[in-house]
Amino acid sequence: MSGFDDPGVYYSDSFGGGEAQAGEEGNLKRTQIKKRFREFLRQFRVGTDRTGFTYKYRDELKRRYTLGEYWVEVEMEDLASFDEDLSDCLYKVPSENLPLLEEAAQEVADEVTRPRPAGEENVQDIQVMLKSDAHSATIRNLKSEQVSRLVKVPGIIISATAVRAKATRVCLQCRGCRSVLSNIPLPPGLQGYALPRKCNADQAGRVKCPIDPYFIIPDRCMCVDFQTLRLQESPDAVPHGEMPRHLQLYCDRYLCDRVVPGNRVTIMGIYSIKKVAAVKARGREKSAGVGIRASYLRVVGIHMDTDGAGRGATSSVSPLEEEELRNLAASPNVYGSLARSLAPSIYGSEDLKKAIACLLFGGSRKRLPDGLTRRGDINLLMLGDPGTAKSQLLKFVERCSPIGVYTSGKGSSAAGLTASVMRDPVTRGFIMEGGAMVLADGGVVCIDEFDKMREDDRVAIHEAMEQQTISIAKAGITTTLNSRCSVLAAANSVFGRWDDTKGEDNIDFMPTILSRFDMIFIIKDQHDHERDMTLARHVMNVHLSALTQTEGVEGEISLATLKKYIAYARMKCGPRLSAAAAEKLKNRYVVMRSGARDHERESDKRASIPITVRHLEAVVRISESLAKMKLQPVAGEEEVDEALRLFQVSTLDAALSGSLSGVEGFTTQEDQEMISRIEKQMKRRFAIGSQVSEHSIVQDFTKQKYPEQAIYKVLHLMMRRGELQHRMQRKVLYRVK
Repeated sequence: MSGFDDPGVYYSDSFGGGEAQAGEEGNLKRTQIKKRFREFLRQFRVGTDRTGFTYKYRDELKRRYTLGEYWVEVEMEDLASFDEDLSDCLYKVPSENLPLLEEAAQEVADEVTRPRPAGEENVQDIQVMLKSDAHSATIRNLKSEQVSRLVKVPGIIISATAVRAKATRVCLQCRGCRSVLSNIPLPPGLQGYALPRKCNADQAGRVKCPIDPYFIIPDRCMCVDFQTLRLQESPDAVPHGEMPRHLQLYCDRYLCDRVVPGNRVTIMGIYSIKKVAAVKARGREKSAGVGIRASYLRVVGIHMDTDGAGRGATSSVSPLEEEELRNLAASPNVYGSLARSLAPSIYGSEDLKKAIACLLFGGSRKRLPDGLTRRGDINLLMLGDPGTAKSQLLKFVERCSPIGVYTSGKGSSAAGLTASVMRDPVTRGFIMEGGAMVLADGGVVCIDEFDKMREDDRVAIHEAMEQQTISIAKAGITTTLNSRCSVLAAANSVFGRWDDTKGEDNIDFMPTILSRFDMIFIIKDQHDHERDMTLARHVMNVHLSALTQTEGVEGEISLATLKKYIAYARMKCGPRLSAAAAEKLKNRYVVMRSGARDHERESDKRASIPITVRHLEAVVRISESLAKMKLQPVAGEEEVDEALRLFQVSTLDAALSGSLSGVEGFTTQEDQEMISRIEKQMKRRFAIGSQVSEHSIVQDFTKQKYPEQAIYKVLHLMMRRGELQHRMQRKVLYRVK
C-alpha cells in the first residue's frame, strides 16, 4: 500500500516550453514556402523549348512595374501545375500564405527592375490578385467550414461605398511618458486592432502610466485604399419564393473602383469573419452572443461577366471579331437582316422592328461651339391594342442593348426614374442615388405601361428626354446628372382597345411629351383572315418546337453578335449628313410644312400637317442611325429616303389618323365643331324610339353641304355609344336613347 500517500507532482505548462522550437519550425516553413513562391514567379514559363517560351509572371511584373501599376494577377492553375502542394497551401490557408506570395512578388520585382532610376531605390509593395477556373459556389453554400478558405462566388454588385483609407501600419504614443511605438502591423480586412491596455516602457522613478494610455498618431501611419461592396446572388440562382441573399465584400488597393453597382461579377476571395458591434438589447441586460461573428469576403480577384443584362458588352473587340463585324456591315442587306434578327419569335411588324433597330444604334450626338448639345438618341413610342407583343419587344431590347433598364409605368415613381436624395445609413449625411434613367446612361430605358404613369411622374422625364440631363435641387444638393439614353415606351389607348371613332380621345398624353418622341407607332390588331392564319401558325410553331429559337431564318444574326455589333457601332461610328441629303431633306421638310398637294395625295384629308423642328431633327437622327448600321461615315440620300419613309409610316400616319389631335394642332378645330353640329341636328331629327332609313338621313345631310365622311363618322360614334341601332338588314336606324 506504500506510495498511496505520495502523490506525484503533475503540472501542466500553460505557456508551453515547446513554443521556441515550434516558432523556429514555423519560420523555417514560411521561408521555404516563400522561396517556392519566388521560384514559381521567376521560373514559370509558357510555351515549349522548340517554339520558344516566355517567362509569364516575370515579364508581367516588369511590364506592370515600369507602367507604375504595382500588381500582378496569378492563375491558380499555373501555380498548381508548377507545385501542387503550394497551390493547396494557398487554398487552405490563404490569409497566411498570400502575404508570403506578395513578399515573393516584391523580391522578384526588385530583381527584374534593377537598376532603378534615382529617387526610386526602394521597391514598392506588389499586390497579388488571384484568378481561377474552378467551379464557383453560391452565397448560400458558404458555411462555417469555408471560413478563412479561398472561395469563388458569382453575383451582382448592388452598392459600393466611396474609397476610404485604412491603416496597415500604425504608430502609437503613450499619454503618460510620451514613448512612441512605431510600425505596428495591422491585420488586413475588417477585423480591426485592439490597442495595448498598459504602457510597457520601464518607468524608473516616474509616475505609473494610466491604463489604456495609447493614442494613434495619424500622420505617421501607412495607409492603403479600401472599399466595401455589397454582393447579391444572381437572380437565376435564387430558389422559388425566397429573397436573394447578400454578402459584404472588402476590396483594397488596386481592386478598388473596378466595378460599379449593376455589374455581374465573379469574386475570388477569402471568406473571413469580423466582430459584430453588440446591439444593446432593450430590457434584457445580458448581451447575447459573445462569440458570434459576421461573415464577409476579403476580395483577392474580380472577374467581370459580360453575358446577361446590365453593363457588359462594352468590352474591347479583338481584331478578328472586328473584321467579322466589318464584313457584316459590308453585306448588302445588313439593315433588313438586323431588323429581322430583333425578336425573331415575334411575327410581323417589320417597320416597327426597323425603327427599333434605328433606336438601338442611335444617331450622332453633336456638341455645338457655344457649349449646347443636340441629342443623338432616338425615342420611340408604341401605342396599341393589347396582345400585339409590345412588352415582349421591350424585354428583347433590354437584353440586346449594351445597357438596358426595364421599368413598368405603375411601379416607378418620378424619383425612381430620375434621381433621389436619401440619407446614408453610415455617415448620416445626404447622398444621391441615380434612378433608372441615370443608370441607363449610354443605353436604352424601356418603360412599359406608359399610359398608367401618374401625370407628375411623366413630367419628370421631359428634361431627360430632350436635354438629356437631370437637374436636382433637393436637401442642399444641387447638381446635374447625365442621362444620355433612348426611351422606348409602350402604352395602351384610353379605352383599352383602339377606337377609330374616338380618334383623338384614344390618347391622353400631353402634346409636350408626344413631340419629344421621334417616332410614334400605332399598332392595331386588325382582323384579316390571311394574316391571322400566318400568325397562328407562327405561334403554334414557337410553342411546339424548342428549335425555333436556335434555327431562325437563314441569314439572321445571333444575339451575341448583335450585342457586339451594336456596342461596336455605337463606340466607333458617328456619321453626319451629306450636303445633297441635307438639301433633299430641307426641301421635303418645307413640302411637309407647306402641305403641298403631292405630299398629301395619299391622305386626302387636310392640306397641312404642322410638323415641328423637333421632327426634322428626328428624321436627321434616323438617317444617321441607318448610316451607322452600315458603319458609313456619311448618311447619303438613300438613308434620308428610308428615314422619311419610316417617319411617314409612324408619326405621320398617327397624325393623319386623327389620333394625335392637339399635338401641335394635328386635327383642326372646325372638324370637331362640324361633328358636334351634325350630332345635335341628328338628335333633333328623330326622337327616341323612332325609325328612319339610313339612306335618307345621309341624303338629307349631304344636301346641307356636310361631307359624307363626317356623317358616317357621327353615325358610327352614336352606335358605339349605344344610342342608335341597326334594324332590317342594316337599312333602318332605330334610336334607343
